[in-house]
Amino acid sequence: MQTALRVIYPARCIGCGGIVESDFGLCGPCYADTPFLLGLVCDGCGAELPGGHESETARCDSCLAHPPPWDQGRAVMEYAAMGRRLVLGLKHADRLEITAPAAAWMASSARPMLRPGTVIAPIPLHWARRIGRGYNQSAELSRRLVKELRARDPAQEVLDQPDLLLRTRKTPSLEGKTRAQRYALLSAAIRVNPARATGLKGRPVLLVDDVMTSGATFSAATAACRAAGSGPVSVLALARADKAL
Repeated sequence: MQTALRVIYPARCIGCGGIVESDFGLCGPCYADTPFLLGLVCDGCGAELPGGHESETARCDSCLAHPPPWDQGRAVMEYAAMGRRLVLGLKHADRLEITAPAAAWMASSARPMLRPGTVIAPIPLHWARRIGRGYNQSAELSRRLVKELRARDPAQEVLDQPDLLLRTRKTPSLEGKTRAQRYALLSAAIRVNPARATGLKGRPVLLVDDVMTSGATFSAATAACRAAGSGPVSVLALARADKAL
């Protein structure tokens, strides 16, 4: 039956639609065009660093000069080439099938940041924007990430909490805004859901988003978690813009 289905519905590359060997994979050319962040990366923002080994811990010049408020940060790929196409497809073209491979990539990137009892939560959308889009792409990534982590290790102590954070103010699109403008727009725009505040006390948190640009959104979410008494806060993005912080 599976063989027959493969003949009728062959697996397709999520980048170009060409036939590939496994579901939700990338063909050779699309994989080569995807700027994955590999090897030694910044422990603060996930930027690729020259030399070194992935087991080492280091910070980029930007994070040394302006330390982010969170404890650790990672990203899977640069927001460029195929990385940008995948993010935009997920964000604006209802391509939720991208979350399956994205979650597998993100699970590998998240590994050094996970602690027992980690609460995994997405960056929230304002309710009006969520209704307009039909879904929160960050929540879809977060949900699939938790599923992937548990599949890899059933004993993994992670808690899926999609409603941990609330967007209390509908901010305008941040695209094209300067770093200072982004931080100003997001100030006090995110808070912890009162129904989740008690359970957050002392718990490590992993915040998930599709793109890290200036770091303003992650900063606002981190501040909200810390204000509610959380433990260490880490951040994970599917993609990061160059010189995000």
